[in-house]
Amino acid sequence: MPEIRHTPHATTGLRPLPAGTGIDAHRHDEHQIVYAGRGMLSVTTEAGSWIAPATRAIWIPAGTVHEHRAYGDTDLHLVGLPVRDNPLGLDRPTVIGVGPLLRELIIAYTERPADLTAERRRLRAVLLDQLRHSAEQPVHVPAAKDPRLVAVCAVLRENPADNRTLAQLGAVAGVSDRTLTRLCRAELGMTFPQWRTQLRLHHALRLLAEDTPVTVVAHRCGWASSSAFIDVFRRSFGHTPGAHHRADLAPGGAGGLVVRSNRRSPKGA
Repeated sequence: MPEIRHTPHATTGLRPLPAGTGIDAHRHDEHQIVYAGRGMLSVTTEAGSWIAPATRAIWIPAGTVHEHRAYGDTDLHLVGLPVRDNPLGLDRPTVIGVGPLLRELIIAYTERPADLTAERRRLRAVLLDQLRHSAEQPVHVPAAKDPRLVAVCAVLRENPADNRTLAQLGAVAGVSDRTLTRLCRAELGMTFPQWRTQLRLHHALRLLAEDTPVTVVAHRCGWASSSAFIDVFRRSFGHTPGAHHRADLAPGGAGGLVVRSNRRSPKGA
């Protein structure tokens, strides 16, 4: 991530992002919560990627170098918090659940960021209380560091529908499946099938945000059938991709995960 900007204070407010645009790599000295009230948002750091639709937000700790990308026209709600305010007690980027009440609190708080009234202070206090009860959502697509595993992961990032086994992919990269299995555990914190499923779900969320039909999403992400895709999606997010597609802009919309963008974008956040 070249040309990293340093913005001491994390932005609080609402920022519309057209589909395909984003915010370049930057860091700030405060914590920040980012939430897509409409559309789909990704956050990428050197550790990997997270995606957050309408029932998820992303916690970004102070000092974390990160960049944003919008999938579909996105309303980006940003809540900056001083370092002393860490209601989640987390020191790493994390996807958290957003229920109807927390959603409305975030939207209300970011609509008038310059308002310093007592009412706004009370709103902020309730928002922090709700954040303390937000559940962490383990939907991260981690990034590999070992060049051998990086090469294999790059093949699947380029084409999530590639159904080759780990042994077949390893043969192309000149490394054994046993070594790759060990590297997956050590660097990704999960098995290869688990990582590939997370990657496919992450790609599926991006396609759904771009109004891609469910049957096409299933095919492009490597599932054998639409029903297989729907089953995995439902077990991961609690609803079908069709419901996600219809409710993307409404409270209680979609699930949560994140992807990397190399495209330059407007400054901010």
